[in-house]
Amino acid sequence: MAEFFRINADNPQERLLNQVVNILRKGGLIIYPTDTVYGVGCDLMNQNALKKLIRFKGLKPNKMNLSFICYDLSDITNYVKHIETPTFRLLKKALPGPFTFIMQASNSVPKLVDSKKKEVGIRVPDHNIPRELVNLLGNPIVTTSLKMDDDIQEYPTDPELIYEEYGHLVDAVIDGGYGNIHLSTVINLVGGDFDVVRQGLGEIEDYL
Repeated sequence: MAEFFRINADNPQERLLNQVVNILRKGGLIIYPTDTVYGVGCDLMNQNALKKLIRFKGLKPNKMNLSFICYDLSDITNYVKHIETPTFRLLKKALPGPFTFIMQASNSVPKLVDSKKKEVGIRVPDHNIPRELVNLLGNPIVTTSLKMDDDIQEYPTDPELIYEEYGHLVDAVIDGGYGNIHLSTVINLVGGDFDVVRQGLGEIEDYL
């Protein structure tokens, strides 16, 4: 079973965060809170962990939409192509926040994830735990939302129940308090337009 960590969302304990980071560096999968639903993720730089994450979701590598959790805007520029000034201004206003921005991937991304994906979703959640994990790890966490069985529509919010359900499938579960039931708002920025692909918790109109 996975290790279970109770981490304070307001002031995350660095000792516990470092223990989780060590699990990530060894290729482990972790379940963790965000400003939206609980997510499952792994170290972007670990190919074996990426394969485990894809198996966890039951998808083929080319079918999985890749999203990264970054610490801040300076992180993002390493993984996407040139960001136009209007886009940069939008990102600066809206992040950290409950948004996933789809952008054109830089040339380094396909090599990292062994895929021909030309687009990537970028997340900078307004939540201390995932951002501090990324900060200590030194590179992004590949992330996807945690979902119960297909016939159950609601997302799990109780970390102890999440542990019972998924603890045998991952290496660590972080209890950072109850999760949200709403996903992030997904906005496609490829081509320079602001196209809302999925309306979630974030209201992008507040930042335009």
